[in-house]
Amino acid sequence: MQEVDHYISAFPPEVQEKLMQIREIIRKNAPEAVESMAYGMPAYKTNKKPLVYFAGYKKHIGLYATPAGHEQFSKELSRYKQGRGSVQFRLDQPIPYDLIAQIVEFRVIQNAAEKR
Repeated sequence: MQEVDHYISAFPPEVQEKLMQIREIIRKNAPEAVESMAYGMPAYKTNKKPLVYFAGYKKHIGLYATPAGHEQFSKELSRYKQGRGSVQFRLDQPIPYDLIAQIVEFRVIQNAAEKR
């Protein structure tokens, strides 16, 4: 979607690459997700329900997978700064792409289960 492309292009190249990788992880693990912009950041929905959001900041990337998504991975996310339904991945540290993929997969399953 052009809006998300435009959003990502506003960041320095090294941050753009990380944001694009997160976007691709979401697309790969949630191929039916609808991509849009919400709350000023890339947003994804499955079954008309929020799946995940992500956002770039000066020193970190925020991932928003609803409180349930973060609760499910509380142990794995414990080393990162968190808020209710959010986690911050510092730009000066490796981004845990495999963990992000696991979170997205979990949220896809969760949204599908809630559809029934």
